[in-house]
Amino acid sequence: MSSTVSHQRDKNSIDYAIRSGIAGGLAGCIAKTAVAPLDRVKILFQASNPDFQKYAGTWSGAYRAGLAIYRDGGARGLLQGHSATLIRIFPYAAIKFMAYDQWRPFLMPTREQETNFRRFAAGALAGMTSVIFTYPLELVRVRMAFHSRLSDQSTGNPRPSFLRAMYVIYNEGATPSSTARTATTQMFERFPILKFYRGFTVTMVGMIPYAGTAFLTWDFLRAHFYPVIDDHSKRPHPLANLAIGAVSGAISQTASYPFEVVRRRMQVGGLTRPDRWLRWGETVRAVYASGGWRGFYVGLGIGYLKIIPMTAISFAAWQGGKSLLGV
Repeated sequence: MSSTVSHQRDKNSIDYAIRSGIAGGLAGCIAKTAVAPLDRVKILFQASNPDFQKYAGTWSGAYRAGLAIYRDGGARGLLQGHSATLIRIFPYAAIKFMAYDQWRPFLMPTREQETNFRRFAAGALAGMTSVIFTYPLELVRVRMAFHSRLSDQSTGNPRPSFLRAMYVIYNEGATPSSTARTATTQMFERFPILKFYRGFTVTMVGMIPYAGTAFLTWDFLRAHFYPVIDDHSKRPHPLANLAIGAVSGAISQTASYPFEVVRRRMQVGGLTRPDRWLRWGETVRAVYASGGWRGFYVGLGIGYLKIIPMTAISFAAWQGGKSLLGV
């Protein structure tokens, strides 16, 4: 009984939270780096970059798109936007895993209260907590990855750096003409920080099925194959953590992918309609008009190629990091 209380007290300590967060942040960076080229291609497909639409829709198209990016920009092209990814992913993953370690015992203080709904809720709350604190960095990353060399050459704009992407977003929608100023433009001029939250609401809603199903699957499978007996459980092998993480990633990606497509469209909306805040309804209609119901799943194949290994690595690295840090 005393060991159980001590374990619970440790999980609620600041030291435990910091160590769990460091392990989660490093795990996120490792996982994201492993799939960075696939992430670049997926963003170009999802956001309907005109230079890459001819490749979308097939497995071979994703490969040919990657080759085109490599021919134009080399390895730097495949990793474009990755610096912003790492700046964002460490705090995002750190907060997500740290928050999960706090939400889980809060919602399920005893094994009798470990239900699938509570597992889902803990994961969803952890994901939403991380988004609230890191969303502007996500928007900058997407903008950097959306640019292609061909479009940059046609417009004469340089390939965006992290700081330049922030500068461009901050100054979007500025117009000297008073007649052209809409209510949204005036709102952006008064609160320019809002420009960094394009697509925020759909991201928050999409995070519920994504993080919820990922942590639900992770927790359920670990409890099923490695049950706790007399306050002790067998520590899963790293390969088992990889396998469980992979299954979690596949299920969560399927459940949340349409939200992700809509989110990407809204995030790059500042490039196509800088004077307006794109709304859910019109973005959903635009996606449907361009590709029917299949438009909500464009890039899903490459999404699986990316998210399955990424989730597997992140969960396994998180557990490995916690073990090394003594939590």
